[in-house]
Amino acid sequence: MEFGYTLLCEQTPPKQLVTDLVEAEDAGFSYSVISDHYFPWLEEMGHSAYTWSVLGALAQATDRIPLMTFVTCPIMRYHPAVVAQKAATVGVLSDGRFTLGLGAGENLNEHVVGRGWPSADVRHEMFAEAVEIIRALFGGDYVNYRGRHFNVDSAKLYDLPDEPVRIGMAASGHRSAHLAARHADALISDQPLGDVVRLFNNEAGVGKPVYGQIPIAFGDDPEEAKRRAHMWRFSVPGWKVMAELPGPVNFEAASETVRPEDVLKAVPCGNNVEDYIEAVQQWSDAGFTHVSFCQTGADHQKDFRTWAEYDLLPALRERFP
Repeated sequence: MEFGYTLLCEQTPPKQLVTDLVEAEDAGFSYSVISDHYFPWLEEMGHSAYTWSVLGALAQATDRIPLMTFVTCPIMRYHPAVVAQKAATVGVLSDGRFTLGLGAGENLNEHVVGRGWPSADVRHEMFAEAVEIIRALFGGDYVNYRGRHFNVDSAKLYDLPDEPVRIGMAASGHRSAHLAARHADALISDQPLGDVVRLFNNEAGVGKPVYGQIPIAFGDDPEEAKRRAHMWRFSVPGWKVMAELPGPVNFEAASETVRPEDVLKAVPCGNNVEDYIEAVQQWSDAGFTHVSFCQTGADHQKDFRTWAEYDLLPALRERFP
């Protein structure tokens, strides 16, 4: 397995995102992922910088660590032809270190352009068309496309990396896993869903990367870490709820009855390495090849990186070679 570092734009100021990744690269993380939101899930998180500007800075500030969106939605807020151009440019700036992680999106971020929020069936149709467009543009030729949801009129990318940008696709069920198997170079999931991974591997061929992410609350004071972990209460209702809510106030209302103990089932806390190994084991058992850690709190990133460099990463690499 490979172990990554998550940059969560919703909790961290944009300049700190850059310095965090420079230090994460030095600490020995194998890759990085970065979220792409217009809003934070909760008002208390307090940030939501434009990810693509940050990616340009990250590509120049780091030397070797791979970069990846986790994830970008190419169906509403961005037209897929524009996503292709952005991704190709980051691929050039990073000397081929960039993977375009894509997902079908959340109402939270996509409603801002005033086009409403389609049903899940329609979103998956749009997602499939978007990936076809992006893949075609990565080929370097002129692209014309007439679909049910998107049109492209004689588009061409002039700045492309030496190798086409890899595409990862998020999946949380069989329908999205089938889609990823047809179109993606990698699978992405925020849950250790072994049946989704098996379906993807069966249809796409074993050997493609499978990316997951674990929210954590590292800290030397376990009780303080547990209190900080409660930020992740917004995710407890599950993806079918999360994808539909339109704003931070709605996430706050949907999660107001979530108890700290409900969150702790999925968020390792404190500084016991064995707790983190146990959490990673679930993802390993489900067939994931890559897992990144999303540390809770902008002010607690440096402490986590130091601990990870000397304690967590060596232990994980011994346990999951």
